Amino acid sequence: MISFLNKSNTIAPEGYNRWRVPPAALAIHLCIGQIYAYSVFNKPLSQALGITKPVEGDWTLVQIGYIFSIALFCLGASAAVFGRWLERVGPRKAMFVSALCFSGGFFLSALGVWSHQIWLLYLGNGVLGGIGLGLGYISPVSTLIKWFPDRPGMATGMAIMGFGGGAMVAAPLSIRLMEFFQTPDSIGVTETFLALGILYLAYMLFGVMTIRIPPEGWQPAGMSIQSSQNSPGLGLDADAAIRTPQFYLLFAVLMLNVTAGIGVLGQASVMIQEMFSAKAIGASRAVTAAAAGGFVGLLSLFNMAGRFFWSSLSDKIGRKNTYTIFFLLGAALYMLVPLTGRMGNIVLFVGAFCLIMSMYGGGFATIPAYLRDMFGTKEVGAIHGRLLLAWSMAALLGPQLVNNIRAYQIDTLQMPAAEAYSVTMYLMAGLLALGFLCNILIKPLAKIDSIF
Repeated sequence: MISFLNKSNTIAPEGYNRWRVPPAALAIHLCIGQIYAYSVFNKPLSQALGITKPVEGDWTLVQIGYIFSIALFCLGASAAVFGRWLERVGPRKAMFVSALCFSGGFFLSALGVWSHQIWLLYLGNGVLGGIGLGLGYISPVSTLIKWFPDRPGMATGMAIMGFGGGAMVAAPLSIRLMEFFQTPDSIGVTETFLALGILYLAYMLFGVMTIRIPPEGWQPAGMSIQSSQNSPGLGLDADAAIRTPQFYLLFAVLMLNVTAGIGVLGQASVMIQEMFSAKAIGASRAVTAAAAGGFVGLLSLFNMAGRFFWSSLSDKIGRKNTYTIFFLLGAALYMLVPLTGRMGNIVLFVGAFCLIMSMYGGGFATIPAYLRDMFGTKEVGAIHGRLLLAWSMAALLGPQLVNNIRAYQIDTLQMPAAEAYSVTMYLMAGLLALGFLCNILIKPLAKIDSIF
C-alpha cells in the first residue's frame, strides 16, 4: 500500500487520456466541500442539551461559529506548510492523508457532541478536518494545471467546482441523516457525524486510487508551449514568488474576495431564517429550517457552477478583468441585500446571493490560473498553497465579523434579528471596493517597478 502511494507509481502511462483525471479530483473536492454546508449543524448544535430549544449549558452560535473559522484557517495554513511536500511526494499520498484527516475529524467531533465537549469539535472538524481540507484542496489543482496547460482556467475550474458543489450534496444529506437519527433525547448529530465520516472516507479513497500525474515534459498533442511577454516570471519557485509585490497584491485580492463571502456563507442557514422569519414577514411566508437547508444547497450549486463558468471565461477575457467584475458587481449586490430584507423580497434576496456566491467560487477557481500566468507552473502548487494563507485570514475575519456584529446588535442594541445584518453587508461591500483597488495595481513582473 505504501509503495502504491509513491509519486513514481502515480505517473500515467503513454497514451493516457487526461480526461480521466477530473473525476479523481472531483471525488476529493466534492467531499471536502462539505465544509460549506456546516451551517446546517449550527442550530441543532446550539440545542444539543435542550433538544427543542437552547437551555443553560448549550453552546452559543458564536461558539459554534469558531468551528468553521478554525477549519478554514487550518485549510490555508496546512496548504501553505505542505505545498512543497505535495510537489515532492505527489498528489496520491497527499490525498490519502487528506482522506484520513477529513474523515477522522468527523469521528472525533462525534465524540465531542456525545460528551458535550466543544473543544473536541474545534480539534476534530476544526483542526484535523481543516488539515484534510488543505491537503485535499491543493492536490488535484496543481495536478490538473499540469494536465491542461492549454486551458488552465478551465482546468482549475473543473477541480475547484467540486469544492463549491460539496454543500449541494452535504446540506440535504446532513439534514436527512439528523432527522433519521433524531430521538426525543438526541438531536442526531453524533450519529450523523459518524455516518458522514465513513461515507467521505470511502469516496475520497476512490480519488486516491484513480489520480494520475503526467510524465515530465508532457504536453497535449499539437500544443507548443511558448513564453509570453506578459509572463516574464515563468518558472519561478515558491521562494522567489513570495519575494515579489505581485504575490502580496494577489494575496490581498483573494483575502478580500473571500472575507466578503465566507462570513455570510458560514451563517447562510441562520441568516435567511432570521431575515425572513414569521415575525419579520408573517408566518405563512416564513423560511423553515428545511427551506434554509435548500437555500444552502442552492448557494452551493451557484458556488460550484461559478467556479467553472468564471474560470473558463477568464481564459478568454483575462484573470484581471474577471476579478474586476467580481469586485464591482459584488459590491453593488451586497449594498442591495439589506433592501431586499426590508422589502420582504425573498426572491431578490436569494438571487443576489446566488450571483454573489458564483463570483465567490469563481475567485477561488481563477486564482490558480492567475498565479500560473504570473509565476509559471514550476511550483504552482506550492505557490498556491502559500497564497491560501489569505483564506486562513479571511476565515478568521469574515465569520467573526458576521457573528459578533449580529450578536452585538441583537444583545446590546436590542435590534430585531431580521435587521441585524445590514451593517455587515455594507462592510462587505467596502472590502470588495478595496479588493478592486488591489487588483488594479497588479502588473506583469517586468512592469511592476513602475508602480512601487
